[in-house]
Amino acid sequence: MTTTENLNTAVTTDGVVSGIPNLLLRGEGALVLAAAAYAYSQQGFGWLMFALLFLVPDIFMVGFLSGNKLGAIIYNIGHTYLVPAAVLVAGWSLALPILVAIATIWIGHIGFDRILGFGLKYQTGFTFSHLAAPKI
Repeated sequence: MTTTENLNTAVTTDGVVSGIPNLLLRGEGALVLAAAAYAYSQQGFGWLMFALLFLVPDIFMVGFLSGNKLGAIIYNIGHTYLVPAAVLVAGWSLALPILVAIATIWIGHIGFDRILGFGLKYQTGFTFSHLAAPKI
């Protein structure tokens, strides 16, 4: 891994964001998790549902059983904000509070993953993401 550094950034040749930008992305994850938890608390559903569904988006990891390329595609579908945002809009539009709750939990999960440094996956393998790469 080659790194070019200037005042507040570090860019690695393997596509990993590091330095202050990495900290900012993790901070955004913390804010997203906090906002999702607050939004969920206002919906009237119990915290048991939140706890039970919080790790469900990790089911998208099973894509890696089909190889790194397909695995990264499937994992990333479940770990970008695009799909849960669409579910959120659908829940609002169709007046289905359960969809809003599920989307809120899903968004919170993604924020939590970002805090921990679990980013979007590259096709080189499960441990390679935009926020971290294995130490070699």
